[in-house]
Amino acid sequence: MSEVAILTTSAGEMVLEFWPDVAPGHVENFKKLAKQGFYDGTCFHRVIKGFMIQGGDPNTKDDAKQNQWGMGGPAYQIKAEFNDKPHVRGVLSMARSNHPDSAGSQFFICHAKADNLDGKYTAFGKLIKGDDVLEKIATTPTHPGDRPVKKVSLTSVKIVPADSVK
Repeated sequence: MSEVAILTTSAGEMVLEFWPDVAPGHVENFKKLAKQGFYDGTCFHRVIKGFMIQGGDPNTKDDAKQNQWGMGGPAYQIKAEFNDKPHVRGVLSMARSNHPDSAGSQFFICHAKADNLDGKYTAFGKLIKGDDVLEKIATTPTHPGDRPVKKVSLTSVKIVPADSVK
């Protein structure tokens, strides 16, 4: 059965489809974390207009830990699954540090084409509904360091059957 993710944010709702054919480990990891409620209450801590919006850091649940935002994860890392899917607007991909196998929970959604990431970051899904929400988040004013001036929260991520979403 095909499943999608419904991301409920302070800017509206986005629906993402997954690409288990090219990145099965990343898809399973994202679904597992979502089903555990790992992403609920986090925020998009890094927003770069014309590039991407990034979230999935558990440290962002705590405003007192702002100096650690962007460094959190699930206490494990997953192996890269580089593939031929291009990083274009709406593509869901995993954030990581310099090491290719350092992804954990942080993800990003491309706001525009970012072909410099192709083959270097694991693309594992795509936005199928809520492009207006992506636009709203990606164009929100930011402080230096690409942090939104007004917090863009990720209230919940729910994994549901694809045919349940109209």
